Amino acid sequence: MAENWTSKWNDRYRDKEFAYGEQPNAFLKEQLERLVPGKILFPAEGEGRNAVYAAQLGWSVSAYDISREGQKKALQLAQKNNVLIDYQIGELETLNYQDEQFDAIALIYAHFPPAIKSAIHMALDKYLRKGGTVIFEAFSKTHIDYIAKNENVGGPRDIESLFSVEEIKSDFMNYNIIELKESEILLHEGIYHNGLGSVIRFLGRKQ
Repeated sequence: MAENWTSKWNDRYRDKEFAYGEQPNAFLKEQLERLVPGKILFPAEGEGRNAVYAAQLGWSVSAYDISREGQKKALQLAQKNNVLIDYQIGELETLNYQDEQFDAIALIYAHFPPAIKSAIHMALDKYLRKGGTVIFEAFSKTHIDYIAKNENVGGPRDIESLFSVEEIKSDFMNYNIIELKESEILLHEGIYHNGLGSVIRFLGRKQ
């Protein structure tokens, strides 16, 4: 992945304050509380707010990101909350996850570069067991209009980095769709997610 992409996220996570807060994403929280804890993977986990919450619920948590600054803060947050998480640095293909290792994969605002975002979704599939769950929330293509009205809501400013319902259907073809919709929501997550935005929410079970 490009060095400037890594630098961007290291710069964002270097500040003492948590960029997206210390509390879990609301959609993730709602879904995790309905599942029996098992093994869960958090790609592009940043500063660890969601991974730490899952660990507090009793999940065995693995996470990865390209940002060492994110990892530092995630491990600090885990220590503060008296939980353990396995947090690795690198890109997916460089890590040693096993086929069907996980009971759930949580993609929460995991906006990978446009050229690879669908490929990563498809590559993640092999690490999820049959019957396992994907929990996904990220900004929709419509979100561009919301950024124009309020930059504080955050999110990528290029439409190719955003998602559509059709893209998610294509990326997760072998999943039973429990929920898949575009929704307007009010975000209040740390410094960078504040205000009305448009997101894609997806809950799927691997066939």
